[in-house]
Amino acid sequence: DEIRELWKAHSIAEDNRDLPGLMSTLTEDCVYTAAGTGVRWEGHEGATRFYTELLTAFPDIRFDLDTIVIGPQGVAEEASVTATHEGRWLDNEPTGEQLEWRKGILFRWAAVARLFKGEMVYTDLVL
Repeated sequence: DEIRELWKAHSIAEDNRDLPGLMSTLTEDCVYTAAGTGVRWEGHEGATRFYTELLTAFPDIRFDLDTIVIGPQGVAEEASVTATHEGRWLDNEPTGEQLEWRKGILFRWAAVARLFKGEMVYTDLVL
């Protein structure tokens, strides 16, 4: 229940573009990784950059959750995503296109801190 409630708080903060709310669900040494890119965002500063860059690149981003698995190691989710590519994302200039893709995220649980250690994001988005 504790992990589920934290995941819900994280998701609500993300939907509301509430960066302090998002950071409150993460350990100080959290790590965000985009699988297959070699790109990492570390700590609260890095996680804030990740969300700022993501929400700037895709200001209308919408996640439609398909599957969620919650266990003692954390949360795994799969969703359909729609968004307009309006800003630079990773090394990709904005296209202005409305995009649709699938994503999977692993939220690793830090049992001692009772927070998430960050996210490993998997996606089939090709820009």
